[in-house]
Amino acid sequence: MDYQNRGGSKKGAGGLAGASETNAARRSRLRALALETIDIEKDPYLFKNHLGYFECRLCLTQHLNDGSYLAHTQGKKHQNNLARRAALDQKNQESQFGFPLSITRKVRKNVAKIGRPGFDVQKIKDPVTQKLGLIFHVQYSKAAQELRPRYRIMSAVEQKVDTPPDSNYQYLVVHAEPFESIAFKIKADEIDHASSNCFDWYDKDTHTYYIQLLCS
Repeated sequence: MDYQNRGGSKKGAGGLAGASETNAARRSRLRALALETIDIEKDPYLFKNHLGYFECRLCLTQHLNDGSYLAHTQGKKHQNNLARRAALDQKNQESQFGFPLSITRKVRKNVAKIGRPGFDVQKIKDPVTQKLGLIFHVQYSKAAQELRPRYRIMSAVEQKVDTPPDSNYQYLVVHAEPFESIAFKIKADEIDHASSNCFDWYDKDTHTYYIQLLCS
């Protein structure tokens, strides 16, 4: 994709992707999230009210459609509330049984890692809304043909690398087996997931994974 020569792009800086491309990429990402990581029918925090809106019982927020709700579940507020709820549930169970509970770990398939992908990060600015953001280019080699890169936003309390955790930052984690996962430490600004200019897309021809984020 040609980011450099788009309208509103400044020489030496990353430009914004076109509206049609970003909308298509965002819809594709939300469908992938719904099919692979979130089962809406079994989500204990989702409630559809009499007006047809989707409510998050955990964060007490209201959303026009399921796509907006899915975007909300990937945001900082929802992720932080999930972490707090999990810690509270664990504490309550330990109090009930009188001793710490062991954690059952999922069995992971043994996949040989083939190295760390290359990457590039550029600052961007929406010429219309003046919102600031970042675009990440993660470059994979041709060694793995059937890649399915994914990313998630991780709060400071979830990660175990930087201690003590700094609430002023959050982490963008990119994963694509059989490559090593990489993480970017970014400011803990609220990400505008509802914006059509926030998207991710994997170019199978160039083996490049694009992630574009704007702050609210």
